[in-house]
Amino acid sequence: MEPIHYYNRSTGSLETEAVYGEGYLRWTYGSTLGRLSLEALVKRAAFSRWYGWRMNRAASRAKVRPFIAHYDLDPAEFADPPDSFETFNQFFYRRLKPEARPIAPEDDAIVFPADGRHFGFQDVSAIDGFYVKGTAFDLRSFLQDDALAQRYARGSMIFSRLCPVDYHRFHFPVAGTPSAMQLINGALYSVNPVALRRRLAYLWENKRCLTSLETQHFGRVLVCPIGATCVGGIVPTYAPDEAIEKGGEMGYFEFGGSSTIVLFEPGAVRLSEDLLEWSGKGTELYAKVGEEAGRRA
Repeated sequence: MEPIHYYNRSTGSLETEAVYGEGYLRWTYGSTLGRLSLEALVKRAAFSRWYGWRMNRAASRAKVRPFIAHYDLDPAEFADPPDSFETFNQFFYRRLKPEARPIAPEDDAIVFPADGRHFGFQDVSAIDGFYVKGTAFDLRSFLQDDALAQRYARGSMIFSRLCPVDYHRFHFPVAGTPSAMQLINGALYSVNPVALRRRLAYLWENKRCLTSLETQHFGRVLVCPIGATCVGGIVPTYAPDEAIEKGGEMGYFEFGGSSTIVLFEPGAVRLSEDLLEWSGKGTELYAKVGEEAGRRA
């Protein structure tokens, strides 16, 4: 299978992703025996709960330092020192210092909700696939709501994919007043391109949550965290019905790769040119929480 390339906005270069657990992923999604185990065990919540339990054991603490070294993470960004984490899961959903993720200050700017690799589409109805050309995004299946699907059918979308090596807290892309999270239960397939290149439908079959954000200048925005294999939980950290600022923390994922989808109403925003350019080429753009993702239309 071909390597996973993305465009790094900060370095201005194409880079190759270091995939955590790559051999296991390619076996699970690329072989007959692996796919049988996927359907029989791996996609099920019990498997992810078991793996999450392992990452919550005291013995998992020994993985923290080697992980930081192997993936060249910067402990200077961490709000707490590496040796303060009692388990690997605590390290995984670590907080960062506020200055490590500055928020684009312009009133008309929207920001990326998570560290990760992003696709952006100005018009959801014109999507010709994320990782596989010719595969439309099934908004109705994703939202499980006909009225919402109709409302956002011509809207704009940002898809953000988090790898296990990323900062795993997610944030609000604009200021507003959020609703409580609505759970849509589902399976827990991987959201790595190794899997999504074979079946994009994992995105609307996986466990996910919907939060409606009422805003002054951007209409109603939907922010949707999505679970994945080995994600022990999607944990909200905000207070529903209380105003939040742009870039305010929304929640965190426990261990595992994950993703978020943000949906804007038609005509509400204009996504950043580099995001649209690379998405049009079928290449993800890497950017961090708080960086500008677009402007008010």
